[in-house]
Amino acid sequence: MAKAIHSMIRVLDEQRSLMFYDKAFGLKVAERLAFESFTLVYLSNEHGEFELELTINHDRTEPYSLGDGYGHLAFSVDDLEAEHARFESSGLTPTSLKELKLEGNPPARFFFVQDPDGYKIEVLQRGGRYK
Repeated sequence: MAKAIHSMIRVLDEQRSLMFYDKAFGLKVAERLAFESFTLVYLSNEHGEFELELTINHDRTEPYSLGDGYGHLAFSVDDLEAEHARFESSGLTPTSLKELKLEGNPPARFFFVQDPDGYKIEVLQRGGRYK
């Protein structure tokens, strides 16, 4: 059976991205593979096996265009309000807290933040389908 292992995004500034993902989600470098024209950096933390792969193309000088097809990455947290406050105090500029309701029940409480390259990241209250 297939197992999801990572998602890849292209970033312009490796150090800026590493600082963001560490500060926001505690993601640390699991492995860094430097090739002649690009570098792959795999980020993870102790809460799961899934990794975020950052691809840094060495000759890239302009920000990437994300187009209209990219959706978002998602992380779940134990205490959404506390994480939102931590993001705000860390200068990570999260959106306001939001709640989806379906038939009167709130299946999701969340906020969004953007990384230095403009990728949207959803932060969800852990529970239900968001483990």
